[in-house]
Amino acid sequence: MRSLTVLICYDVRVSDPQGPRRLRKLARACRDHGVRVQYSVFECVLEPKDWVVLRARLLGVFDAECDSLRFYFLSEDDARKTEHHGARAPLDVEGPLVL
Repeated sequence: MRSLTVLICYDVRVSDPQGPRRLRKLARACRDHGVRVQYSVFECVLEPKDWVVLRARLLGVFDAECDSLRFYFLSEDDARKTEHHGARAPLDVEGPLVL
């Protein structure tokens, strides 16, 4: 099976008493599966079974009454067309990892 590239974006109402906790849980779930590209935006390259698990985890955390959660599915061509400017150069999650 082919991997999926998913851009995950969320906005959490932190004025809500449980908002900061939901925000941390969403960030942790995304960080476990992807790379943070902005504060509430993550790029994730996932196997389909991992996507199902992550999606369920995120939907279980966010509050649909006051939070927003978006998933953008990118094709390989879309990912290659991505242009970045500014701080924090993007990480090539498909490239070799050098420690």
